[in-house]
Amino acid sequence: MRRATLNLQRARVLPRTLPHIEMTVVKAKDIRTQNKTQLTAKLTELKQELANLRVQQVSGNNSNKLSKIGEVRKSIARVLTVMSHAQRTQLHALFKGKKYLPLDLRTKKTRAIRRRLTAHESSRKTVRQIKKETHFPLRKYAVKA
Repeated sequence: MRRATLNLQRARVLPRTLPHIEMTVVKAKDIRTQNKTQLTAKLTELKQELANLRVQQVSGNNSNKLSKIGEVRKSIARVLTVMSHAQRTQLHALFKGKKYLPLDLRTKKTRAIRRRLTAHESSRKTVRQIKKETHFPLRKYAVKA
């Protein structure tokens, strides 16, 4: 009985505290369409907001806004992720068709796979092997049934 009353009290407290928090959640699908200057402006704005929240945290003002720090940090991470993704796609387009790629744009795979011979290299034959096959072809025998 006591646990049930505690849960009800918690349920009453939560709705009162949540509406006071102003969420500045940045959605990745919204910022993917923005260009680099807009993204950097958004990033500086979010970093400034984070700095203000940190100052409020140290001074001990308004504990409701302290939970907003995590949201702002995640939003900063989203903006940085979108920026780096856009930069990587531009670099992929730039190096497409070139013989060599920068190391960070190459496929990772495993070390053993990267060191393995390519299909062309493994299918090549040595001069000696070619001569051996031409001079000594596989013999064909007629087999009685």
